[in-house]
Amino acid sequence: MALSLTDAPLEELVDYRPALAAPDDLDAFWERTIAEARAQGREVRRIPWDGPVDQLTVEDWEFPGYAGEPVRAWMTRPRDARPRAAVIEFVGYNGGRGQPSDQLAWAASGYVHVLMDTRGQGAGWGEGGATPDPHGSASATAGFMTRGISSPESYYYRRVYTDAVRLVDAVAGDPRVDRARIAVTGRSQGGGIAIAAAALSHEVAALLPDVPFLCDFPRAIRRTPEPPVTEITRYLSIHRDRVAETLRTLSYVDGAVLAARITAPALFSDALMDEVVLPSTVFAAYNAVASADREIVVYEFNGHEGGGSRHWLRQAEWLRARFGAPDGS
Repeated sequence: MALSLTDAPLEELVDYRPALAAPDDLDAFWERTIAEARAQGREVRRIPWDGPVDQLTVEDWEFPGYAGEPVRAWMTRPRDARPRAAVIEFVGYNGGRGQPSDQLAWAASGYVHVLMDTRGQGAGWGEGGATPDPHGSASATAGFMTRGISSPESYYYRRVYTDAVRLVDAVAGDPRVDRARIAVTGRSQGGGIAIAAAALSHEVAALLPDVPFLCDFPRAIRRTPEPPVTEITRYLSIHRDRVAETLRTLSYVDGAVLAARITAPALFSDALMDEVVLPSTVFAAYNAVASADREIVVYEFNGHEGGGSRHWLRQAEWLRARFGAPDGS
């Protein structure tokens, strides 16, 4: 496996800052969308999980997301009730939230860990798919990338990003969480959602996106050789007259556009042999982050698997340096 010819060498990537124009109404669009979701009210339902992970507290959450629609999440934490730092995690493309036993590292390290189920997804890998997406779509390719893409109002990721912000709201409002120490993370699509959550919620105190997807769409759709971004490329090969319309919609959810609104500390990862998420698109988002406390870890000889469990160790060390002990001791 060699560095993809679709991208650039590292010495060029570190300074890559594409001229991505933010829509004039970007902030107003998201403020209105999130305000409408918050106005729906509804309490978080927390159902104790009856399973064998009995050394941790596990709850099945149902919280109000976009338009107040129910979204599921797993909450896992140490058994004592003292307020702790929290890590909210988002899932990769078409994966489910799985079983609580699948994701124990953050809770075992002392954090409140909350893993969001992505609406409509969960049939590609990982047991899950507990959250439906009750919205239809006009003409779209197979997958999720082009659902509702004719308008930012109807686009699929408008709903997903709103779900993410409302989960941050729910976690911040939980008395067992130290709301001053909430981090968001995720890998691939999950990393892109984490970037959006950090940009759109003032409650996020740290961001840890791992090989994040959903960034620098103008470059990604023209150069990425592997799915899922090729769903958009295929859509435009049929809908030849919708390029400008599609790029406008994508600009409202582009992580490299939203990242300019992030002031929290951030730790990114990138992989130079990645042909699912081009390394340049990750640098586009990283270089746009407004925080002075930002770092990117580059895995030169890895593809979309990135740094794997070794990178999680790096994340845990980095987060503890900023949050201290999860229980505040």
